[in-house]
Amino acid sequence: MKRRDFLKVSAAGAAATAVASPAIAQSSPEVKWRLTSSFPKSLDTIYGGAEQVAKYVAEMTDNKFQIQVFAAGEIVPGLQALDATSSGTVEMCHTVSYYYVGKDPTFAIYASVPFGLNARQQNSWWYQGGGMELGNEFFQKSNVIGFPCGNTGTQMGGWFRKEIKTVADLSGLKMRIGGIAGQVLQKVGVVPQQLAGGDIYPALEKGTIDAAEWVGPYDDEKLGFAKVAKYYYYPGFWEGGPTVHAFANLEKFNALPKSYQAILTNATANANSWMAARYDMQNPAALKRLVAGGTQLRPFTNEVLEACLKSTNELWAEISAKNPDFKKSIDAMQAYRSDEYLWWQVAEYTYDSFMIRSRTRG
Repeated sequence: MKRRDFLKVSAAGAAATAVASPAIAQSSPEVKWRLTSSFPKSLDTIYGGAEQVAKYVAEMTDNKFQIQVFAAGEIVPGLQALDATSSGTVEMCHTVSYYYVGKDPTFAIYASVPFGLNARQQNSWWYQGGGMELGNEFFQKSNVIGFPCGNTGTQMGGWFRKEIKTVADLSGLKMRIGGIAGQVLQKVGVVPQQLAGGDIYPALEKGTIDAAEWVGPYDDEKLGFAKVAKYYYYPGFWEGGPTVHAFANLEKFNALPKSYQAILTNATANANSWMAARYDMQNPAALKRLVAGGTQLRPFTNEVLEACLKSTNELWAEISAKNPDFKKSIDAMQAYRSDEYLWWQVAEYTYDSFMIRSRTRG
């Protein structure tokens, strides 16, 4: 190639680069969002899900899309996270949708409801079984779009000052329990109280409440419940696999470049897996420590479970009769649950049951 021809080609390439650079810059704008959490920083795993999202988003955009995470109470109280996002006070929140059943009980279905889906089934329904479409059709009425952003797995049934052997033992019991699960337990005599995570210990310590549920061994140990209540019940039948959601303000999300929308969607999915894996790693050791420290593990009796299942079905019928959104979602979830457990009893349950019985033999 002659020198002058080479210079012509180089000049053309430089011109093309000069044209392309602004286009690339325009497609990757500087974006700064604020995210308010429903959780305190001390609960590093459930709060940490939001931090993971911020980390993934920043890394995938060379820090051009930044999300600043705020703990509960730093911008708004934990139970007002969805409202702040809906109104545009913040662009995003990290919360559990069953906190907002006072607005509409349909919110609970996409987190967890009594005798609902386990964690894997919840993800399956959302990603593959139509749950995403149904959920976001409902969420958009609150001007938000939802993304699974964590799961605790099946939770514990909570901390009690006294043993619970019969349904009669629940009568008049003041218990911290959130959302729609409280309505179920109310039908069997419990007096439900909804408190944010940081308010539970002092209420239990002072005797303002008689029992409390939160998550599971790792978080419960951190919150110190074993110091003020002796009996630790299982399972938390109202939270078989609760999804923790990230909600984004719908207009703010729609205004993002398509690439940023995809990055945020994938970042929340990664955080969803991260939280579930982390709880599965942390809970066994925490449970051992609690039991070694004197905690008394107790299963809910079949009598209690059957009574609560009956109350649950009654409540679903009552709400469905007057709330079309709830009926549409609960019917879809229960149909999916039926097929999932048909499969579960064949392979998953059989395998897990055998391995539980033989876990110390190999």
